[in-house]
Amino acid sequence: MKLRFAIPLLVLAMSSSMAAELPAGSRAEIDALLNRLGSSGCQFNRNGSWYSSAEAKAHLTSKLNYLIDKKKVEGTEQFIALAASTSSMTGKDYLVRCGTAQPMPSSAWLKTELQSIRTK
Repeated sequence: MKLRFAIPLLVLAMSSSMAAELPAGSRAEIDALLNRLGSSGCQFNRNGSWYSSAEAKAHLTSKLNYLIDKKKVEGTEQFIALAASTSSMTGKDYLVRCGTAQPMPSSAWLKTELQSIRTK
């Protein structure tokens, strides 16, 4: 009798945990975005301080891993919105500055790069 209830619960637990997995295609896009950011030479502003592109990549990778662990991210756009646009501590927007160009919101920079990745 216990087994009769255990199997449906096991199936439910497996299906709900699989529902929040990051699809391989999204993971590949996010990795490509993080690699582009990391090798861009651009600066990344977080809470009023500027960081190197390598530091930005490390920070966003950490946030991504947290979201994956908590099963809170299911796609690339969701990653940009939840992890790569604003500080989860202060709510301030992240900025990207490349060379002498004016800083722009990281969400805009990442969405432009995502479009480039998807058109290749």
